[in-house]
Amino acid sequence: MSYSSFAWVPLTVGLTILGLILSYITYQRRGLRPAMMVVAFSLLPVAALMTGAIEMLWKVGVAIGQFGTGFVFSPEKWAGIGLTGLAVALFLAAGGRQRRRASREARRAARGARKDEAEGRPTAPQIAPRSRSADQATRALATDVRTPVPAERGTANAPAKPSRKSAPVDDDMKDIEEILRKRGL
Repeated sequence: MSYSSFAWVPLTVGLTILGLILSYITYQRRGLRPAMMVVAFSLLPVAALMTGAIEMLWKVGVAIGQFGTGFVFSPEKWAGIGLTGLAVALFLAAGGRQRRRASREARRAARGARKDEAEGRPTAPQIAPRSRSADQATRALATDVRTPVPAERGTANAPAKPSRKSAPVDDDMKDIEEILRKRGL
């Protein structure tokens, strides 16, 4: 089937006229604003014909149809689908294997640490690579825990110096410190 501009003219003009009639009815029932929306939609079929959008969509539809009919009866294209499926399966298997390897190594390290603790040997803390936000959070935690030391006698308005050995302010900070200590941070 080929595209014929002449065949589309009555269809688009008919849709536009129908839309303008509906816009008049809308104007009488609902007012000017909704009627203007219907007029705007009514003008789109003729605008699509005049700009060539209908012809473009026709050609796209014909190309998809030809691809579909050529695809159904072509063993070569079915073999291509099979290869695509195999490629996707291999890609997914490779990604899953890498994740499993990382979790397996983490389990081995934990098992080794438990074995060393059971035998009484000191264990080195396992330090995992940290993200930038974890480093910033650790620094913020370390600076927030410190409390100022009172100024010495005889000095007026002396700036307070932070103490590195002061106790945490509340129980939440103790919990956080304990978690960080367990993780070796």
